[in-house]
Amino acid sequence: MAIKYIPYFPNTLEGQAVLDNFVRTKRILRYRDNDRVEERIQQGMPLYETELQERIGGNQDGNLVLRGECLSACAYLKDKGITVDLVYIDPPFASGADYAKKVYLRRNPKVAEAIRQAESELDIEELRSFEEKMYGDIWNKESYLNWMYENLMAIKSIMSDTASIYVHLDWHIGHYVKILLDEVFGEDNFQREIIWDIQVLSGFKTIAPNWVRGHDTIFYYSKNEERIFNKLIQPHKKEYLDSFNKQDENGRWYMVAHGTKRYRDEVEKKGKPFGDVWNDVMSFQQQPTSDEKVDYATQKPETLLERIINASSNKGMVVADFFGGSGVTAAVANRLGRKFIHADININSIQTTRDRLLAAKAKFDVMEIKDGVSLYRNPVQTMERLKKLIPGLRNEDALDKFWEGSIVDTKYGMTPVYLPNLMDGSTRVLDKPLMNRIIREAMPDLPDNTKRVIVYYIDIDNREEIERFIKEQGNPLVMIELRDLKLVLDNVVVEDSAEWEVSEESDGLFNGWKVEIKQFQSDRVRQKIDEINQKNQLQVLQQKAKGKEKTFTPILISDEGLETIEWISLDCTTVEKDAPWHSDSEIKIDKVGYVIKNGTKTTEYWDACIRCDRKPLRMKIRNICGDETVFII
Repeated sequence: MAIKYIPYFPNTLEGQAVLDNFVRTKRILRYRDNDRVEERIQQGMPLYETELQERIGGNQDGNLVLRGECLSACAYLKDKGITVDLVYIDPPFASGADYAKKVYLRRNPKVAEAIRQAESELDIEELRSFEEKMYGDIWNKESYLNWMYENLMAIKSIMSDTASIYVHLDWHIGHYVKILLDEVFGEDNFQREIIWDIQVLSGFKTIAPNWVRGHDTIFYYSKNEERIFNKLIQPHKKEYLDSFNKQDENGRWYMVAHGTKRYRDEVEKKGKPFGDVWNDVMSFQQQPTSDEKVDYATQKPETLLERIINASSNKGMVVADFFGGSGVTAAVANRLGRKFIHADININSIQTTRDRLLAAKAKFDVMEIKDGVSLYRNPVQTMERLKKLIPGLRNEDALDKFWEGSIVDTKYGMTPVYLPNLMDGSTRVLDKPLMNRIIREAMPDLPDNTKRVIVYYIDIDNREEIERFIKEQGNPLVMIELRDLKLVLDNVVVEDSAEWEVSEESDGLFNGWKVEIKQFQSDRVRQKIDEINQKNQLQVLQQKAKGKEKTFTPILISDEGLETIEWISLDCTTVEKDAPWHSDSEIKIDKVGYVIKNGTKTTEYWDACIRCDRKPLRMKIRNICGDETVFII
């Protein structure tokens, strides 16, 4: 449950309506349900307890890697009095696509043959891998716009007076969000629409009977008229400079334009300001083999963020990204001497960013917002697991998409089930407006023989008041049963198990402690691989039924299970299991099998061991899907 609600705005004068703090008191963009978000904004941002997970370095600058959604992250910052000077966000595009992460099994160091094969590098395509869904970019337009409006209001509330925001979108929803940005920040504070050329002339889009789509859009707004902007200069192209083809008596090259001499050396020195069409920053579609890639589906290039950060902030300022993804904003901000705040709901984002910043020798805190939701890696995978954990829950074509499905029993027949959407923080709290929507809009469309509905909640505003509201306003013929979703969520997360041996070494080259992993078992990874194998086998059988020869090669895991380990860290400082983590020594095994020691890449293959100078007290192991488990040594 939220500790309290943090107002979006400063305290208003007595008698002044809260809504007067909006840029306009009436919404410009009209769509179904666009008034509902105003009730939540008047209530404020939910503030939850926040727990320090790990501190890397002294972190005097207060750099943050924060696991939590945008709204609760902004509530935390506002409660702490932290403001930001520049925001870049790359939110979901409402594209209707699912984004996946490719997961690679590592080489098993316990198998001698695998060690011998490691001498010759495998082609990446030969590596055993499967995909895990990171998030689903599937929204109805009304829900997306309400969600985005609330996030933009929250972000604005923690921006400094001279701050700017860059919102990265594409053609799917960008034009609608532009109108929201005008509402939140004011049309006068719209600065530029930046066109980023990401075009790759290949694939189906080149043969479609239309112009080839090849750009993203970045909307640039400031909070107020006064803003930070450093005009960036680029060198002129050689073709232009070569047009200065006349030489004066002093040997200076010049050209005549509109009757005026222009000298090449002066033009070269002055340079050319960047415009709002960026076709010199290569996307990863244009450079798919870039060394910069970290295998994150929505990753953006560092050059893009360099330009934005250099232009709209100065050294020492705070740069924030509330849909942080691969951590590019934090990484570039750190390199350019800015402070950074990275927030994301996805555990893969937090881990990728944490490892990336560690390699860059950054100092920061890793924190988690304890909002009562024990997420299984990310909201999408958690929702999928929930559907399997709720006994009897099945899809029901006869029901509106508002309902997650139904449960059938002999007493009540078909019972519709409502689940809050973990991607949408506005459904996290079951309050009277949401309950009213269920009673007034969703339930009247149910089949006439419905006797009961089940409503799951994460938080509830006031259970007694909600139950009284149901009694007064609900249909007496249909029972509404309230259930706490947290009781189900607690069953989603199952820890991995491991066996190891600890020994003290002194061989002249190394004096310290060694932990050798003997066995590692992850039911979560094995379940995923079983699902992949069953799916692939079914596809092969279907192809054979059509007369096509296909071979099924299952993904297999050894008895030791060491190929399912991605990362190991030793804590030699603290023995309490739930204390903040202190990584005194860590290794990461990349997808080809090379070891990264304390953020530094090596050409060594993993030998199933991790070493440290002092006696280890705790060990944390991350499996290849991103689940982490702490063991007391």
